[in-house]
Amino acid sequence: MRSGPVIYAFDGSPAAEHALREGAAIFAKRHALVVSVWEAGIGFQVSALPVRAFEAPAAPLDSGDAFQVDEAMHDAARRTAERGAQLARQAGLEADAMAVTDRKTVADTLIRLVRELDGQAVVVGAHSRGAISSRLLGSTSRDVLQKASCPVLVVRDDAKPDHEAKGERPLDRP
Repeated sequence: MRSGPVIYAFDGSPAAEHALREGAAIFAKRHALVVSVWEAGIGFQVSALPVRAFEAPAAPLDSGDAFQVDEAMHDAARRTAERGAQLARQAGLEADAMAVTDRKTVADTLIRLVRELDGQAVVVGAHSRGAISSRLLGSTSRDVLQKASCPVLVVRDDAKPDHEAKGERPLDRP
C-alpha cells in the first residue's frame, strides 16, 4: 500500500473543482495534496521572442521584468493551489496545497510527484472538448491514465462539448 497523499490536479477550472469534490467523496479518509502546475520561464521566453516585420514592436522585457512575470505566475499558482486545498478541506479532507513547476508537461509533472511522494492515486478533471481539439491539444487526463503507476480517477466535467451543445454529431462516432 502506498503511503503518500492522493494528488489532486487543480487549475481552478470548473472541471477541476468538480473532480476535487468527486474525488473527496471517494478518497474521504486519505490525505490530499492539491497541486497547481505552472510553467516557469514564460517571462524570459517572451523577452526572447523575435519581432516580425510589419508588427508593432513588442515591449522588451529585461531580466528583472521577466523575473517579476515568473514570480507573478508562481504566486498565482500558489493561490490557485491554496484555493483548491480550501475547497478540499470544505469537502472534509485533510489537505495541503502545492504549486509545482512544469518541467515537461502537466501529466509528466503529476506522474513525477506520484513517484517522489509515493502517491496513492491521482485525481484529474477532464475538460469537455471535441474529438479534434483533444487530438490536437493533447489530454492531461489521457496521458496520466497511460503513464501513472497508481490508480487514476478521471472525472468528466458536467458541461457538454461544443459539438454536442450545438446538436452536432462528434467526428469519432458513427
